[in-house]
Amino acid sequence: MTTELTANVLAAIDTGATSADFAAIPLPATYRGVALHADEAETLGRLPRDEKRPSLAMHLDDVPLPDLAPDEALVATMASSINFNTVWSAIFEPVPSFGFLRRYGKVRGAWGARHDKPFHVVGSDAAGVVLRVGSAVSKWKPGDRVVVHPNDVALEEPQGHDDTILDPDQRVWGFESNYGGLGEVCLAKADQLMPKAEHLTWEEAASMPLTNCTAYRMLVSDNGACMKQGDVVLIWGAGGGLGGFATQYVLNGGGIPVCVVSSEAKARICREMGAELVINRAEQGFQFWDAETGKQNPKEHLRLGKAIRQLTGGKDVDIVFEHPGRDTFGASVFVTRRGGKVVTCASTTGFTHEFDNRYLWMFAKSIVGSHLANYAEAWRANELVRAGKTHPILSKTYSLDQAGRAADDVFENVHLGKVGVLCMAPEEGLGVTDTELRGQHLNAINRFRA
Repeated sequence: MTTELTANVLAAIDTGATSADFAAIPLPATYRGVALHADEAETLGRLPRDEKRPSLAMHLDDVPLPDLAPDEALVATMASSINFNTVWSAIFEPVPSFGFLRRYGKVRGAWGARHDKPFHVVGSDAAGVVLRVGSAVSKWKPGDRVVVHPNDVALEEPQGHDDTILDPDQRVWGFESNYGGLGEVCLAKADQLMPKAEHLTWEEAASMPLTNCTAYRMLVSDNGACMKQGDVVLIWGAGGGLGGFATQYVLNGGGIPVCVVSSEAKARICREMGAELVINRAEQGFQFWDAETGKQNPKEHLRLGKAIRQLTGGKDVDIVFEHPGRDTFGASVFVTRRGGKVVTCASTTGFTHEFDNRYLWMFAKSIVGSHLANYAEAWRANELVRAGKTHPILSKTYSLDQAGRAADDVFENVHLGKVGVLCMAPEEGLGVTDTELRGQHLNAINRFRA
């Protein structure tokens, strides 16, 4: 079903409407968004883990259009994508996201109170067209084609002014705030907007911001592992969302990626990207945890280290790109070289990590926590996208009413790269204005689709 708002926006894009034309598009009282319901945190949220699926909790609703704060923009969302934080939200783990919305309402005053609702429109990625800007916004205007960087920060405290990720009120947009990317429109602060890469389609552009900037901070930024040319980098999940961008950054930066994947299809994609050293963990059958004792198996850590050295010519890894968490963290600490770094941004297999600390302190290794990216890091990562230096890793796209199914794919780890969701865009392949640059990189852009 195409709503009047969507029809008007699509017509304005097709006709090359002016900024004033976009600003004149009538806004409805409600819009369609993929929302979680607070009352289901006590029902679906209490199901056993093996009975949970994100699609059970993700509803396509008509939700009230929020008022616009002075520093915000309302964006017509052409496309979005699925990140693991949407999976967490939709299975109500580790805690229901409605607690985040209540806190937002308490600490951000009257404007924050808009987010504290019995529904939560989720989604931490978006690409689209600006419809309205608040009275304090000067950089952006209606009609601008943008992507949304998912770092929502107030910057009212001093701690965040060197690095916004350190701000005590920093949060992830569409996960810890309402009115996220999985809807016809989304609400974002002006300092979350970045120019869309015009050689990419809406769905390709929308699949990049969160995981791309997260990988950039983890590996490239001074706030992460500070990767150097020649560094050997072990990348867990190299065929997935974070790992697919990590592989590109290691290759672009003169590093040597050792890609760990779960299937031959993902191994093939890594090789096509230029990564020569690949470990298929399913094929090699690594079991870092003993199912009978519930303890880690150090012999498997040794076996992983041996497999890495066989590929690298005897070298241990300088950096481990960590995000699986509990299942792999002990192995990651073990295989890192003396003085090396484990940089971690997530724990998709469990938040409680266990490792033998002797291999950390006695060999002077470091664990670096890395969360999302600040606006400067995200902007630099986005500029690499716009220049055709970093490419999307989109494999499949669903319609908005199938967003739950898309999240199920990520939950069950049956996807490659990123999974996209069309919002206002009626079909894939739209939104490209720079066909020349696209033609130069078409194989790389479509690599994960193949």
